[in-house]
Amino acid sequence: RPGLRPPAVAQQAMARRQRLREGAVCGDLDIQGEEVGDVVGRISACGIDDAVRLDSVAGLGLTQKVLMNCRTAKALKTWIDIGVKPAFGGDDRVVGLKVAAHYACRTRNNQPGRRISEHGKGNAIDISGFVLESGKLMTVLKDYTGKGPLRQARRAACGPFATVLGPGSDRFHRDHFHLDTANYRRGPYCK
Repeated sequence: RPGLRPPAVAQQAMARRQRLREGAVCGDLDIQGEEVGDVVGRISACGIDDAVRLDSVAGLGLTQKVLMNCRTAKALKTWIDIGVKPAFGGDDRVVGLKVAAHYACRTRNNQPGRRISEHGKGNAIDISGFVLESGKLMTVLKDYTGKGPLRQARRAACGPFATVLGPGSDRFHRDHFHLDTANYRRGPYCK
């Protein structure tokens, strides 16, 4: 039988769990950040109810603090757990996500006259790269070839997210993965 942990080790573990509890949002220890409350947009169709600002999700750091709703934060966690970590499961594990965009009160693709983007509702995040343990940054623009870990991660996003766009979708998404939790009657739209 293993012996009891030394008291110092047990205290460190308890302190770590307490820090996680204090930073947990959306009722999940793996989603770390702060509760923000309601965010009102400059356009009436924009805004987020019960917004959160995230620092890390499922143990992966984010290159910038991300503002979104809990439904999208939970989808991000699911995607990281079932798609991103397994895709980069070799010797050089993924430790962070390079965030290109999150909440912004704007129209789709910043085009005049278009509908409000899911970014303007706290339902979307754009990921442009993956930070590896070695310090290397794999970017969608330079490293996406339609195979390998980036392709595997992109394919796994369809399901946790309702919309998945990236290279080949259109000219607006050639350098990042757009992931959102919009509700569609016909199911996920992954292109």
